[in-house]
Amino acid sequence: MYNSNYDKYPFIEVYGHDQDAVIGYEQICAKINKKLNNSGVLVIDCYHSVRVNEIVSGLRKHLNIDEVIFSDDLAFDADKINDIIDRNLTDDRVFGLMSHHQMNEFFDDEKLKRAKKYANEFHDGILLIIGVGASLITDKGVLVYADLARWEIQKRIRSQEIGNWKQNNQSEDFLRKYKRCYFVEWRVADRHKQRLFERIDFLLDTNDQDTPKMITKAALFEGLNTVVKRPFRLVPLFDPGVWGGQWMKEVCDLDQQQANYAWCFDCIPEENSLILKYGDIKIEIPAIDLVLLKAKELLGNGVHARFGNEFPIRFDLLDTIKGQNLSLQVHPLTEYIQEMFGMHYTQDESYYILDAKEDACVYLGVKSGIDKECFLTDLERSQNSQVDFNADFYINKIPAKKHDHFLIPAGTIHCSGANTMVLEISATPYIFTFKLWDWGRLGLDGLPRPIHLEHAKHVIQFDRDTKWVNDNLVDQVELLKNDRFCKEERTGLHQREFIETRRHWFTQEVVHYTNGSVNVLNLIEGKEAIVESVDDSFEPFIVHYAETFIIPEAVKAYRIRPHGESDGKQIATIKAYVRL
Repeated sequence: MYNSNYDKYPFIEVYGHDQDAVIGYEQICAKINKKLNNSGVLVIDCYHSVRVNEIVSGLRKHLNIDEVIFSDDLAFDADKINDIIDRNLTDDRVFGLMSHHQMNEFFDDEKLKRAKKYANEFHDGILLIIGVGASLITDKGVLVYADLARWEIQKRIRSQEIGNWKQNNQSEDFLRKYKRCYFVEWRVADRHKQRLFERIDFLLDTNDQDTPKMITKAALFEGLNTVVKRPFRLVPLFDPGVWGGQWMKEVCDLDQQQANYAWCFDCIPEENSLILKYGDIKIEIPAIDLVLLKAKELLGNGVHARFGNEFPIRFDLLDTIKGQNLSLQVHPLTEYIQEMFGMHYTQDESYYILDAKEDACVYLGVKSGIDKECFLTDLERSQNSQVDFNADFYINKIPAKKHDHFLIPAGTIHCSGANTMVLEISATPYIFTFKLWDWGRLGLDGLPRPIHLEHAKHVIQFDRDTKWVNDNLVDQVELLKNDRFCKEERTGLHQREFIETRRHWFTQEVVHYTNGSVNVLNLIEGKEAIVESVDDSFEPFIVHYAETFIIPEAVKAYRIRPHGESDGKQIATIKAYVRL
């Protein structure tokens, strides 16, 4: 049995604000009432999917609330909202068009005016205004922002506890509900809350049912300032899949009773959360909040200038050990994703092989001399008649072994085969996968997994054949340094991809420099390493095998060395950063 030391719940200790963090409605109400002094307006603006009724019920037990205005009641009805975002939703089950709407566009102006007049004239008692967009009603009073992680939203949507905002669609196909979140609701909500953070008095963590936690604005910003000056990890998320494997159960110490785990999302700020610890209280916030509020310090000026408030590097794990092949797929070219979906960069990626069985392989690029029309015709036939598609006839099937690195610029057909443990290093637009063939499987929901041949045929690069793939995409390792303590190698990515990767094998400390870009690393060999400051500006930070960690650009310089069981042994990291 593998002795796992993988940390599934990493947190960052924040000092000097223990008194600014409280837990439970009684303590929360006491903190709020100290500011209200039993009279005035309390505004609780919410990310969509927050359990508003729970909050109202909890507050009423400890605050003398005289009246409640639910801001959602002032928004347009479902049909009107659907009309507004119809162009963004499209008829596709998975893909929409990125929304640029603002929160106020979804509210009735006359209702807002009446509510604002009432709030501004209110006196003698406590008026609670709560819900999505609540702060649109008034600038008066105490402002609380109720937040929660996107992964928690997905769990609530999957379980059919909730539907999309203002929609009675709990039983609708999950992929369609997720699409609405990704292309519309999250975009609108993030623009809205980003503007609110300078105004808020408190942030409310609503991830855990009936266990709310709250911090002051000062505590929140002290926490974010702490994070961007030191190494940190996001809270990893594990999810099953139809092709999922068994490797992560052992290495990451997961539930052995689960059938499989397919994905580990361990560096995707749009999905992951960040835990800030104040004394004995842990506050969980969406990691995207850090990107929205501290982008320059986190990313670096050059990266921020190029990507704005978006984290451009993604690390995740794909486990097919004792599992099945991933779907055969391709990602859109930059010009295609810009034209069709409103994204400004695409999902270039790579497969770093963390582990592999003897029969492991990666499908990559088309075979030399294949007929394009026959290839597309056979794919269409397999989709329409459920006839098997002969992937081995058309696609290069390349043996994969531990520590191989396969580069996958957008437009390249690819998938990981069974019995392969992949660390996927890629750009962040993570849902833009055009499936070509899924080996005749149904998804875990019992429905056929979506195939996107109409999109795919416009982006497949048929000149990426056997020779080109081997010359450009398979193990393009360049030795940069080799001494008795450290070997540094460039392992990619391809020149069409903006991410650069460096692999270090070492037995003693290695000094790294951020060089203008956020660094993302994973411990790919060895049990444990320690990350230290070169000038004692942050506390030593311990990482374990297969853990992904982030070094903000503001750190500038840091060193890594073997630690614990790995002390004195050779270990290895892979580092990704944006080419500038």
